[in-house]
Amino acid sequence: MRPQAQSEWKPDPSFTRLALGRRVFVLRRDLLRHAATIATALQSMSSAQPADAMGNRGSGRRFKLDDGAELFARQAKRGGMARLLLSDTFFGVSPRPFNEVIVAAEAFRRGAPVAEPMGAMVHWLAPAIYRGFFLSRAIAGMTLWEFVKTDDDPIVLKHILMTARAAIVTMHDKGLFHADLNLHNLMVTQSGESFKVVIVDLDKARIFDSSLDPSRRRANARRLLRSARKLDPQGRYLDAGALSILDVS
Repeated sequence: MRPQAQSEWKPDPSFTRLALGRRVFVLRRDLLRHAATIATALQSMSSAQPADAMGNRGSGRRFKLDDGAELFARQAKRGGMARLLLSDTFFGVSPRPFNEVIVAAEAFRRGAPVAEPMGAMVHWLAPAIYRGFFLSRAIAGMTLWEFVKTDDDPIVLKHILMTARAAIVTMHDKGLFHADLNLHNLMVTQSGESFKVVIVDLDKARIFDSSLDPSRRRANARRLLRSARKLDPQGRYLDAGALSILDVS
């Protein structure tokens, strides 16, 4: 069951719906004139993995629009054993990418440190069978996991981890629960002369009326720490002290 804040959400007036054959968009109104260009870019992602694919499972791609704006598109991909059979095919009448727009738009409006949502597209293959894509404004930077592997300055690392911790606490305070929080969906980007951390991939996220209770905060922390230990089982990049900073439970 969806949280009340999510189920009672009214469409953000800055987004609108558009259908192009079997492709249905929810787009920011200022992107409507680029719908055909966006459809072409997303089609190239579903027909074959582009050479510039990035992100977890190679599901993301950056591309520029005619006006110079850069978007990041992420194709919905299955994890676990299901990915071997279905990969990018999903079932249902309430597509997950559209729900992600709902969550991301409300979280962004509240001031949570999330990537700015720009829309989504669902390609209906048959009734209740679809491929889905989520669009956000592109972020210049790298994932937290990439960062900790490339910067070996302990002072800088501690600063970035504290920044990530602050971003997660703010996310919780704004009522956002990220069911798949890991080192791949915390983006480190430069903001002026300092750094900030932006939270991405809200595919499984939920948003609540008020700040998260302690049990949900602990669940997010456990998920993040499991991710870190799985990626770095020997503690080569993240020792016990570093992990303690990320533990927001």
